Amino acid sequence: MRNDKENIIVTKSFQFALLSIEYCEQLEEFRKYVIARQLLKSSTSIGANIREAQNAESRADFIHKMKVAAKEADETEYWLELCQCAKNYPDCKDLILINKELIKMLTKIISTAKTNKA
Repeated sequence: MRNDKENIIVTKSFQFALLSIEYCEQLEEFRKYVIARQLLKSSTSIGANIREAQNAESRADFIHKMKVAAKEADETEYWLELCQCAKNYPDCKDLILINKELIKMLTKIISTAKTNKA
């Protein structure tokens, strides 16, 4: 990972993506391929969009990219809740908690970016 000044949401979303990859590999071991692919795409996209937002061309572009990340986090929450409620799926409570933290952080960042017109 880059050695920039630490950005908490960049770091947290990157770590979450790594944990998600591990969980999706577990899902594949259980032959849950379709859910594994869907979850892998949405969960890793959160951090990718957050990282992209760090080089936004404008405040509006930054907000847009963070909103995309928030949408991916919402989708990830859906897939994780399905996994948690479905029979014969590995436990994902920790991932759900981390994802909820990311959603809260994204919501706050978007709200702050909209109100701070500097």
